Amino acid sequence: MYTIRTIQIFIKLLPSIFALRRDRKKWIHQEKTEINSEQFRKNARKVLDTFISLGPVYIKLGQWLSSRADILPQPYLEELAKLQDSVPPAPFDQIKPIIEKDLGPINEKFDEIDSNCISGASLGQVYRGSISGQQVAIKVKRPGIEKVVAKDLKVLKKILPVALRFVDPNLRYSAKAMLSQFIETIHEEMDYTIESKNLKKIKKDMEKNTKIIVPSVFDDFSSKNVLTMEYLPGIKVTNVQALDEKGIDREQLVIDVHKVFFTMLLKHSIFHADPHPGNISVTDDGKLILYDYGMVGRMNNETRFKLIRLYLALVEKNPPRVVNAMIDLGMLIPGYNRSVIEKGIELSIRAMHGNKPDEMEVQSLMELANQTMSKFPFMLPKNLALYMRMASIIEGIYKTHNVDFKFVQVLKNILEEENLIPRAYVEELKISFSNFSKSIDTILRIGPEMKELMDEAQIYMKKRTPMVLISGSIFASAIFIGSIFLYQSSEFLGLVGMISSGLIMTVSGLFRKY
Repeated sequence: MYTIRTIQIFIKLLPSIFALRRDRKKWIHQEKTEINSEQFRKNARKVLDTFISLGPVYIKLGQWLSSRADILPQPYLEELAKLQDSVPPAPFDQIKPIIEKDLGPINEKFDEIDSNCISGASLGQVYRGSISGQQVAIKVKRPGIEKVVAKDLKVLKKILPVALRFVDPNLRYSAKAMLSQFIETIHEEMDYTIESKNLKKIKKDMEKNTKIIVPSVFDDFSSKNVLTMEYLPGIKVTNVQALDEKGIDREQLVIDVHKVFFTMLLKHSIFHADPHPGNISVTDDGKLILYDYGMVGRMNNETRFKLIRLYLALVEKNPPRVVNAMIDLGMLIPGYNRSVIEKGIELSIRAMHGNKPDEMEVQSLMELANQTMSKFPFMLPKNLALYMRMASIIEGIYKTHNVDFKFVQVLKNILEEENLIPRAYVEELKISFSNFSKSIDTILRIGPEMKELMDEAQIYMKKRTPMVLISGSIFASAIFIGSIFLYQSSEFLGLVGMISSGLIMTVSGLFRKY
């Protein structure tokens, strides 16, 4: 049975693999004006339909791929982004035994449960019910989903090495890393005790934020297979007509969405990584309601402050510091062209701050950037991959509303309001001191070599070796040591200047405020 399933999936995926290989080569090597975008989209839609037909694991895989610009051409990303995890629900008579096995008889635990599913996803489905008169949402794992997932993941692991033979070598590293991350995440999503912990953590972290509502969990009515939460209805975040009818300020709504998710990312250790429109609703007074905490990203302090340094450099219009932060985050691999990257960042910063660059300049640079990204794919850690997924989905929400919005301004407000700028400067200072101390260590290690050189010089003196050779050697050594000090000193002085300007900016901000 396992062999048959493997063959079936491989035969279904093979046309998509060949189409992707062909389209990816075109995307990398041809001018975008020469590419038939509609044909790309047609091929991408076939991939989307294939994933849907193969079931829950492949729907989830498609969702993961929809944010990976290092793997797929842009038309593929846009088509796969339409995978909203909507799957026809299993009948309630198959769901009822799961609830009763974990919680006991339904008529004893709940006032009632409506047998009509209000949301059907690939791994679970949600029902409306009540407990002691309070409306609740009951999320139940799909019948037999663990066996389905286990079998299809086994098939994926078997197929991937064969499939990767048909794609270019640079893609193989990203694909292998992505599959590993995907497998880890899907296992977490199937354990509702983990989702419950995620929900509670985010609820506690964001309790002071007046723009977000996180449902409460009913622990006595929850288990590994069942999650009972407070029922919180609202308007879907992309339902433009309904939002307008309620008089919701959609420009402010887009700002609030970004502030909520990027505050989670930049301030706390855990963030919601699946903010697709089905997981965000809006109350009548404009507050955001977040659902589904199965997919979350976790970021340690070190990584988070590297990301903050990157964003602060964007806000302060400093391309070299942006590149430095990208290097520290592992976002750039060896062999990149720093001057090209810095120029691209400079154009992006100009656009972010409202200064539109020349169209031809942007086009030529973006062509090169796209090609570089495709030829040298990023090896993203899980947390950064989930961060990219979160950011790309939120960008889709912004595009739906098409309002006047400047991300860099929102970013600046978050950094200031959450008091993250001083810590970012401290981190920069630590890095500079670390580099400076390494240079001193290098010099100390050179010490014995310098002694040997001086000893050799004395021998040469005794042998009456021409002084020009000796002085040349000593001069070269002095230049080498001096250059290390000079480089580190200029870096240190530059950092001091940066911190000073940051302090001046902070002080002037205080004067403006008061």
